[in-house]
Amino acid sequence: MDSNFLTAVFLPLALFIIMLGMGLGLTIEDFKRVWIEPKSVLIGLVAQLIMLPVVGFLLASLFPLSPELAVGVMILAACPGGPTSNLITYLIQGNVALSVTLTAISSVVTVFTIPLVVNLAVQTFMQETVTLQLPFLKTVIQIAVITIIPVTLGMLLNRYAPQFAAKVESGVKWLSISFLALIVVGILATERANVVDFFLQVGGVTLALNISTMVLGFVLAILTQLDIRSAKAITVEVGIQNGTLAIAVASSPTFLNTPSMAIPAGIYSLIMFMTGAVFAGIVQFQKR
Repeated sequence: MDSNFLTAVFLPLALFIIMLGMGLGLTIEDFKRVWIEPKSVLIGLVAQLIMLPVVGFLLASLFPLSPELAVGVMILAACPGGPTSNLITYLIQGNVALSVTLTAISSVVTVFTIPLVVNLAVQTFMQETVTLQLPFLKTVIQIAVITIIPVTLGMLLNRYAPQFAAKVESGVKWLSISFLALIVVGILATERANVVDFFLQVGGVTLALNISTMVLGFVLAILTQLDIRSAKAITVEVGIQNGTLAIAVASSPTFLNTPSMAIPAGIYSLIMFMTGAVFAGIVQFQKR
């Protein structure tokens, strides 16, 4: 599968359909419950916007990384959750409305926090100063296209064509898994010559970032006495980051234009599918 087609066409289309499918199982009442009890949203945002960058900084400092790779880890830690976190939350029967809400809010907030975190990381690890700004309107539009618009369309179908929505929603899990498998296979195929070397360089630190933030997110949710569905959502939302945005910030000429900084996000994007599958398996096993 051609890499340009994968990233420019198939991936956005797949994520749009996946988010549409999740919207088929949501109602306005789901979101009302989140805002009536904002505790879970606030805890999730604290974990996402504060705890995650702190953990990323500690790991980037502890692991033997080049300055560029250390900054790449921080770019990843500064990014919000993405549609993949919403999908995994859906598959494990977590609080999808909370997950989508956290993704939407953190995606807007990180437009401002990513430049701060990344500039600090560059000054710390590379002793340089860069000016990094995300185009606010473009970023908001991209977030809306991938999350808000398809979820809203699904919710409208659920409201006005409930029988059709129920029929489609029942098979969306298998469709979602198929899309994920195709995406992973496509990434592996296009980067097969470099995957092993990349894993050796940053596999350990990205795996540590992924697992430690999931564990800390779950512990924080339990300690603050959130319900189990909300705890699942926060665990995934904090542990599964928007690798595509991190790659864009690192390698795009519009931003840092340093492809080596995108290596952690690229490897993380592969690892998160595996750890997400393991987490889903643990959840299913506990149900038995």
